[in-house]
Amino acid sequence: MYSEFGVKGEKVSKRVAFLTLGCKLNYSESSSLARIFVDNGYERVSSSAIADVYVVNTCSVTEHADKKCRSAIRKLHRQNPDAIIAVTGCYAQLKPKEILDIEGVDLVIGTDQKQDVFLRVSQLVSEKHNIKNISSSSKKEFISDIHTIFPAYSSDDRTRSFLKVQDGCDYHCAYCTVPLARGKSRNLPVDFLVKEANEIASKGIKEIVLTGVNTGDFGKSTGENFLDLLKELEKVEGIERYRISSIEPNLLTEDIIKWVAENSKFLHHFHIPLQSGSDKILALMSRRYNTSLFREKVKIVRRYMPDAFIGVDVIVGFPGEDVSEFNETFNFLNTLRPAFIHVFPYSKRANTPAANMDEQVDERVKHERVVKLESLCKILHDEFVDSQKGKKEYVLFESTQKGGKMYGYTRNYIRVERPYDRYAIGKIVEVTL
Repeated sequence: MYSEFGVKGEKVSKRVAFLTLGCKLNYSESSSLARIFVDNGYERVSSSAIADVYVVNTCSVTEHADKKCRSAIRKLHRQNPDAIIAVTGCYAQLKPKEILDIEGVDLVIGTDQKQDVFLRVSQLVSEKHNIKNISSSSKKEFISDIHTIFPAYSSDDRTRSFLKVQDGCDYHCAYCTVPLARGKSRNLPVDFLVKEANEIASKGIKEIVLTGVNTGDFGKSTGENFLDLLKELEKVEGIERYRISSIEPNLLTEDIIKWVAENSKFLHHFHIPLQSGSDKILALMSRRYNTSLFREKVKIVRRYMPDAFIGVDVIVGFPGEDVSEFNETFNFLNTLRPAFIHVFPYSKRANTPAANMDEQVDERVKHERVVKLESLCKILHDEFVDSQKGKKEYVLFESTQKGGKMYGYTRNYIRVERPYDRYAIGKIVEVTL
């Protein structure tokens, strides 16, 4: 028997589970939504458990991501056919009708209505009075143009929080649906984010990862800039480490790099999207830089921080990428020597210029190119880790325990394992690598 959805603090017997797919931005938003449910009397359970409500926060960066979302929704419905399933996120914003057609889905909620997930679920149950009486005619869709920004940070991990500082993107790269799913670039004010960081610190969390769709574009809607934000966050007591999740090369200024290098709270870790090592392909992608600019930014990072971990994103098999362009990318990466390469095969997305381009690349060829770059990645990552051996570093150990081991990351993002010690969890410990 289920009690009614009701007053904050009432004793109820309702269980909610969140399934989050895609980027860390989604994780921060799901965590914030979960806190709303818990504050209103819900028990949060794992997505593998039987729940009264499942909230699925979706990704749509590739066709594979869409497929994964559909599969996850069907699995949750089989798990508990009587549960409400509410679907939000990028896939929901882009293809709401497609999701409504999936058996078990009751609500599809777009990006601009994400903060109303609890309200919409409550309304649905109130209308039906009993979860088991919900019929297919009750399916509802809440999708509109995107103008607002939903504040969010994650608090599920005792050691690290993902703080959303920015949303949306104005770049309209030829392969990307994110501007359609997330809207224009916009951000929360610096003073609000400082309050959020103080709230995170009050929970005993030591590290904040600054996340957004186009993080370096911060300030467009408030007349501020990303460096303004970094300077104010540095003053927050209790937070000992900040990471920048990802930043476009054209927005990674020398002033930002220098600030990170000179302030111990900011970690020597940069994730910089490359996408291609061919200037021809970068132009076709409508990226806002060329390989010369990218190489120069990496050079500046290494000048100030020789120990910096530099990760890059690369898309292989973009339309028009023949053997010579792929070889340019391979050779560029081999010369650049980043610490990690996150490789994606190009995925054709509706309503993007690239979907209609000539010279689409065969899927088998894409797979071969992914394998080649992943092999190079292993060599480069091992090389970077080996270069740090023997050095003293500081590791923030996390709560996860596997096989009697605990793990954490150094300031420059090297994963360290040690025998489990519960007294070290959530603390920054000096180790010799």
